[in-house]
Amino acid sequence: MKLFNASHIEVKKDFKEDFQTNPYEAGWADEAIFFIDVEGLSGMNPTLTAAVEISHDGVHWTSEGTVSEPISKEGLHFVRVKHFGNWLRLNCQLEGEQPVFRLNIQLALKG
Repeated sequence: MKLFNASHIEVKKDFKEDFQTNPYEAGWADEAIFFIDVEGLSGMNPTLTAAVEISHDGVHWTSEGTVSEPISKEGLHFVRVKHFGNWLRLNCQLEGEQPVFRLNIQLALKG
C-alpha cells in the first residue's frame, strides 16, 4: 500500500519579490508534486517561475533542474519531481513591474 501526504507549504501569502518556499523533508517519498494556486496577481506583466531545489540536509541547496512554465494567470499550476533525495523546496523568481502574487503552495508526496 502506498503512503500519501499533502502539506501546505505557503498559505494565502502575498509575494512581491523572489523567494524560496519553506523546505520540506520528503526522503521517504518516490514522487512529489508542488501545486501552486494563484489566488490573485497584480502589477504590470507579472510572471512567476518556480524551480525545484533539493538538499541532503535542509540547509545547503542545489537546483534539481525542473522548472515550471512561466505562470502569469490565476488558477492552479503544478511542478512534478521524481528523483530528489531528502529535502525539497521551490526557488521562485518574480518578473514584471511591481508584481504581487497571492499564493497557496501545497506539496503532495507519494511513496
